[in-house]
Amino acid sequence: MRDPHPLPRCPVCVQVPERISWRQCPGRPVVLLFTPCGHHHTTPAPPALAVTPPRPGGGRPG
Repeated sequence: MRDPHPLPRCPVCVQVPERISWRQCPGRPVVLLFTPCGHHHTTPAPPALAVTPPRPGGGRPG
């Protein structure tokens, strides 16, 4: 079983990203940028964001 990851995988290379940046201009689709692979993905809606409580011990998930 795989460990859960807070970010979705890149739809191009299926790599788990360290970060996903997004931007949207009025009337245009949302552009997602996956880091570190650098692939771009266009979607008609902004990503759904969820806030999760910190892990015990204060470490980042990984």
